[in-house]
Amino acid sequence: MIIDTHAHLYLDQFKDDLEEVIERAEAIGIKAILLPAIDLSSIEQALELSARWPFLKVMAAIHPCEVNKASEADFQKIEQWAREDAIIAIGETGLDYYWDTSHNDKQQDFVRRHIRLAAEVDKPIVFHDRQASDDLVRIVAEEKAVSAHPDRIRGVFHCFGGPEHICKAILDLGFHAGIGGTYTFKNGGVPAAVETIPMDRIVVETDAPYLTPAPFRGKRNEPSMVAHVIEKIAQVRSLSVAEVESITTQNAVRVFNLAL
Repeated sequence: MIIDTHAHLYLDQFKDDLEEVIERAEAIGIKAILLPAIDLSSIEQALELSARWPFLKVMAAIHPCEVNKASEADFQKIEQWAREDAIIAIGETGLDYYWDTSHNDKQQDFVRRHIRLAAEVDKPIVFHDRQASDDLVRIVAEEKAVSAHPDRIRGVFHCFGGPEHICKAILDLGFHAGIGGTYTFKNGGVPAAVETIPMDRIVVETDAPYLTPAPFRGKRNEPSMVAHVIEKIAQVRSLSVAEVESITTQNAVRVFNLAL
């Protein structure tokens, strides 16, 4: 049994063959695929997919690269969706300083608001972090310190790649690491960078259609390719594939309160 904790199956890259993508995922034993949001329309699309395939689970949030275009009304809609049973988590939110640093203040404001919302509705949160790790872990720590429900602020740092001081930080904050295709990249250095993350704090993901694992880099990623991530973890951690599947699935079920 496998859970892909992060895939964007509502994107146009899957419009022509989504049924086949789902069939390949089921064929390797995937029992749930979690769909993080990018913006309001992506939530609507994800909910439509989940209505057809109930093992697709939906998150709600505004991606950091989209917050510059987001209005107050947009966030109010996120707040409404977050209270619905169909929404299992708040995500993906976070910080991205790679593409544009002109709206860092708004990104930080929105990530704080998402964190507070997650605590309010008692649902896990999924963070996107690109070239902003120190700020993001600082903000999470600050929000936990002042929250009336700090234990509710938990979840996943998706596409996690260290370094060591950030590994310690997310563990201290009670979070899990989402490990995906970058873990398989030959010269990526991710296995060494995250070696201090214990197995009981790892979930697996694809970030499909992005970050395709070796040996298929350059092609579209899809949930069935999470098998290559699992195989690499098993190799690096001296475990069997079955052990990695079992442990990471148990972790995902616990973090996201999934009933499979």
